[in-house]
Amino acid sequence: MLYRKMPKFDDKISALGYGCMRFPSKSGKGLTASIDKEKAFGQIRYAIDNGVNYIDTAYPYHRGASESFLGDYVLKDGYRQKVQLATKLPCFIINKKEKIEEIFEKQLNKLKTDYIDFYLLHSLDGLSWKKMLSFGIIDFMDKIKREGKVRRMGFSFHGTREAFIEIVDGYDWDFAQVQYNIIDENFQAGISGIKYAAGKGLGIIIMEPLRGGALVGKIPKEIQALYDAAPIKRSPAGWALRWIYNNPAVTTVLSGMNDDNHIKENIKIASEALPNSMTKEELSVIESVRRKYLELMAVGCTSCGYCMPCPAGINIPGAFNRLNDYHMFGKMHAKIYHMAYTGIMTDDGKPHWTSSCIDCGKCEKACPQHIKVRQEFKHVRKHLEGPFMKAVAPIGRLVINKNKKSD
Repeated sequence: MLYRKMPKFDDKISALGYGCMRFPSKSGKGLTASIDKEKAFGQIRYAIDNGVNYIDTAYPYHRGASESFLGDYVLKDGYRQKVQLATKLPCFIINKKEKIEEIFEKQLNKLKTDYIDFYLLHSLDGLSWKKMLSFGIIDFMDKIKREGKVRRMGFSFHGTREAFIEIVDGYDWDFAQVQYNIIDENFQAGISGIKYAAGKGLGIIIMEPLRGGALVGKIPKEIQALYDAAPIKRSPAGWALRWIYNNPAVTTVLSGMNDDNHIKENIKIASEALPNSMTKEELSVIESVRRKYLELMAVGCTSCGYCMPCPAGINIPGAFNRLNDYHMFGKMHAKIYHMAYTGIMTDDGKPHWTSSCIDCGKCEKACPQHIKVRQEFKHVRKHLEGPFMKAVAPIGRLVINKNKKSD
């Protein structure tokens, strides 16, 4: 296993991080899945025994069971001392200042630890950052670091580049976690945001390096042909992960691993891929793959964010990103993500479907790609916002609201 260091400290972080959102399960998927504890235990212990030392979880993963599973099973028998443990404050369910410390202490108890190595504000964007500032989050972050309950402070991000820069400049962070892969080079924070944060001394944690498995699942035939024609033969995962590792600003890459063979392959890649090691020919292969993926997209949105904020609260780039996922990858995967981020986990607790559009046209005037946004919304509604999704979303909001009250 190769290890990397963050600019502000000397801890060695494994190039591969273990994401705990997609443990093997006995029922359900994603955040709501019931963990297959025996299988998950064997897999994550195998990864740690083979050099993985960065473990990333969060408060809502597996209906809140991910942290408890780690504390009750995985981190026992001296394994807590073998890993850098990361978890996240669920900003999207915080509705008053007092909840911040309550939830944090609950996380320590669930993880059965006195301290957290890497603590993140979960899924920030411009609005949620302002909300957390109003709750005194900076004083809280300073306090838990001063008391030794948190060693490194960071945030994960899902918003515009402008909001990302604002957040980076808003606190003395140690690291940032962003979505980045061969397609999403300019999505959300994007490469410009990564360079900006790294230039300010932040370590960079990469999430969704394979787009939730979409980049290694059913590969479009046009993409597979490009890989097959490459002078070096690699799996799609090999190409995608090596491209990320090629960036020296990247500290570690999170993979939500739940298949034995995938774990072994990812460990092998992370044991060989050095920064700045890809040749011009190899980078050319990735560039061809990216261009082809972009050609295959249903709508040519680059997620630049010039259309934002929307007066109706619609996340326009997010909607188009999931519409492209629908056409290129998994239809149900795209529907579930769209329902989650459009109908459930919104900062104001209200759904913001594209049908909320007030037909003002401001987005179309601002779009540098000249996308007919309102026309494309029709395709979003057709494929992602059917009656079933809109019927299920309120149930998800009820669960979120119940968590707010109970926590």
